[in-house]
Amino acid sequence: MRVHLIAACGVGMSGLAALLRAAGHEVTGSDEHVYPPASTLLADLGIPVAPGYDPARLDGVDLVVCGNAVRRTNPEAEAAEARGLRVVSFPQALAELFLIGRTPLVVAGTHGKTTSAAMLAWVLARTGRAPGFLVGGLARDLGVSAALGSGPWFVVEGDEYDSAYFDKEAKFLHYRPELLLLTAIEFDHADIYRDVEHVKGAFRKLLALLPAGAPVVACGDFPHVHDVTRDVHARIVRFGLGEANPWRVTDLRDDGMTRFTVRQDWRRVAEVALRVPGEINARNALGVLLLAAEVGVGWEEAAAALADFQGVQRRQEVVGEARGVVVIDDFAHHPTAVAGTVAALRLRYPGRRLRAVFEPRSNTSRRRVFQEDFCRALAAADEAVLAEPFTKASDPIPAEERLDPEQIVDELVRRGVSARLMPGVPAIRDYLVESARPGDVIAIMSNGAFGGLPALVAEALGARPAEE
Repeated sequence: MRVHLIAACGVGMSGLAALLRAAGHEVTGSDEHVYPPASTLLADLGIPVAPGYDPARLDGVDLVVCGNAVRRTNPEAEAAEARGLRVVSFPQALAELFLIGRTPLVVAGTHGKTTSAAMLAWVLARTGRAPGFLVGGLARDLGVSAALGSGPWFVVEGDEYDSAYFDKEAKFLHYRPELLLLTAIEFDHADIYRDVEHVKGAFRKLLALLPAGAPVVACGDFPHVHDVTRDVHARIVRFGLGEANPWRVTDLRDDGMTRFTVRQDWRRVAEVALRVPGEINARNALGVLLLAAEVGVGWEEAAAALADFQGVQRRQEVVGEARGVVVIDDFAHHPTAVAGTVAALRLRYPGRRLRAVFEPRSNTSRRRVFQEDFCRALAAADEAVLAEPFTKASDPIPAEERLDPEQIVDELVRRGVSARLMPGVPAIRDYLVESARPGDVIAIMSNGAFGGLPALVAEALGARPAEE
């Protein structure tokens, strides 16, 4: 079958392209901008991806897959409909072509789903289960974001964002979960969800898809998780950091590795060591251990695999170190994630000056809805540097709804935190490098490329590449 992908360079779409190629299909793609790392991955697989959109690329195509960034007016999408070609969304294609006949293990939640899905795929792979998987990030251990696998399990990162211009339901509703890891529920994606109740509605639909009695490993640290898992027909296994959880992370410490004890109630179950830092990753790991146990992986076997897990690109990723300065690239764009990353780095690098650099870029972070929450999250750093919010001509936000970074800076200064708003990547790079001193930890956070700022800062400091 010949398959054409419109907007092929997204993380999910490039992973789907890899699966299609591995399954023997002929694959082509297009995107408005053809950019790494997806463009490099696709080129290595021999998948041609052309810049821009041209209906002529649909000649001879059997199936068209649209990424969710594609608009109805896209020239290729319009031409596909006019020709009567079958057009499906990314999650629909994944479900129809790769999940039928497998057992989907879906990892969903506002926070932690990429790392947790990568951890789960790694544990199953390392312990000989040969899972299929598709993860919304590149796990350093797995080397790819997607693989067919040969075992019965297929690990899927379940995204609550909508599927396509013709399918406004959440992606994860296509995945028919038989087991579910639910990491967190909070308000996000303000461009498609009205409020947190709207978000919870999507997760309730997901839970309703589970077979009766199926296990849901659910993080009890988030009140909205309790709300959506109440009175469901699934079997709930609660975990987290809080004492009310039957399964808990306890005795957390960091000696260069994140170490903790897993307890069921107060009974010690396992000792766990992780390379990735902080409470956020300890909690992710516990959820993965519990879901792995549900499919027959022993605690010691799974913990041994996690001890070797090197993390996911752009999740607390050390991109370089020089002159006693560590530069970290992180995907955090929600205040809970920003706070979690700052806390994780505090634990990993105690006593060092922590400089948090944040670009408000996502459709939610550019809005005022989290104004105070971002202030509180950034106040835990020694210094906060804010970039001007990213602007999109395609979805202008009314002035009264926009995040006010100047107000955040003023409030941080009032609380005694050094803070500044800076225009443009070159100015931020120069400031960070010129003011750097030995011991600094620079955490650069954005859900976009941020103009390559992490690499630019590391390079300007003379950093050697981080060890593989």
